[in-house]
Amino acid sequence: MTVGRGAAPVFRVPDGLPARLPVERRGGGAGRDAVRLLVSRGPEVSGHMFRELPALLRAGDVLVVNTSPTLAAAVDGEVGHARVVVHFSVCGDDGRWAVELREPDGSGTTRARAGSRVDTAVRLPGGARLVLEESAGGGERLWWARLVAGDGGVPGRAAPGAAGTGVPELLRRYGRPVRYAYTERDQPLSAYRTVFALRSDDGSGSAEMPGAGRPFTARVVTDLVRRGVQFAPVRLDRGVAPPEADGPPPAERFSVPEASARLIDAARAAGGRVIAVGATAVRAVESAVEPLGASTGVGVPEGASGGVRHGQGARERGAADPALRDGAPAGGGTADRALGDGGAAGAPAVVRAARGWTDLMVTPGRGTRVVDGLLTGLHGPRAPQRALLRALAGERAVARAYEEALHGLYLWHEFGDVHLVLPPENPHSERCSSNSW
Repeated sequence: MTVGRGAAPVFRVPDGLPARLPVERRGGGAGRDAVRLLVSRGPEVSGHMFRELPALLRAGDVLVVNTSPTLAAAVDGEVGHARVVVHFSVCGDDGRWAVELREPDGSGTTRARAGSRVDTAVRLPGGARLVLEESAGGGERLWWARLVAGDGGVPGRAAPGAAGTGVPELLRRYGRPVRYAYTERDQPLSAYRTVFALRSDDGSGSAEMPGAGRPFTARVVTDLVRRGVQFAPVRLDRGVAPPEADGPPPAERFSVPEASARLIDAARAAGGRVIAVGATAVRAVESAVEPLGASTGVGVPEGASGGVRHGQGARERGAADPALRDGAPAGGGTADRALGDGGAAGAPAVVRAARGWTDLMVTPGRGTRVVDGLLTGLHGPRAPQRALLRALAGERAVARAYEEALHGLYLWHEFGDVHLVLPPENPHSERCSSNSW
């Protein structure tokens, strides 16, 4: 692995390191919590098992968890005489879905497909058709598409505000989880759902698993609660993000309940740390932050309706304040919560109940306002999550952690090992916290 000045570490993940199977399906009777846990505190790195997580946290900490359920979002189809696989990504407020058309690669997975254009029609199981109507983001990868009723009993047209009437039923009947070439074989949908997932009445959810929550088991959650760690559930429906895709994720639907917002604010006021389980949890909670004393802020008040239709610009989304995005922290200058740059833990910001759409990307230039730490997987050098890691820990700490991950043969991707990023410990606070359990 090589590290460039001021840039992300550059390396290639050895072929044997992507986790090809869930840990519980590798034999030996292991549970989900049998993955390894790499822990970073500034430049200090240590290795643990995931089930040791409760001992690494302290009473008063809050884990922000994503409750979005994973969908069986991959469906076979045909364009003309060509076989395709449709990955259903996110549902817009007008009932259309952002979709990605991919082609089978001959080994049970898919690869990127070129040549899609407006009015491309995809024949789907049950006689339904999917019609591409416009680009969802300006490129050829994602398209806003509408499901048209066929003769197989799958309803087609959706009413505005619905979660794509017809698509949830289509996915239930014919879908399977999205998977990529580094995995060994198809897995049941249950393998892609976390212990925190809550079923939605409208059938909405995530196209890809919020994978940082996967290692949690009932035993680990119980031990965390006994330790005095609290849980703040939020939701962000994750879209598709294939390994070959560059750039930030598309806008995604999120919600932060009132109870979770209050819990996070109370924990911060009491000196607790806010640790997000996955980048999706970071994006959700940071999209619900507003400056202390402000009457309006990031996101849409809970119970209101915000959203993206027809690929609207960020200023129209009502969910990601442009003043809080890349390189433009609130008030100008450096971000008040850029922990990697020494931002103060008592930043004057609060979390409010919110829901809507967010295209927020946390980078070193923006930093975080309320999140102090992160539990995440191991990500390639071009993955958007790497910018988030650098925002929290700084470039040197991230480079050190990934050197250890490669040297220690940690496993990568959604079925792999996980990485916990914590702020450097004050030795006095560590001694005090040990007395509170």
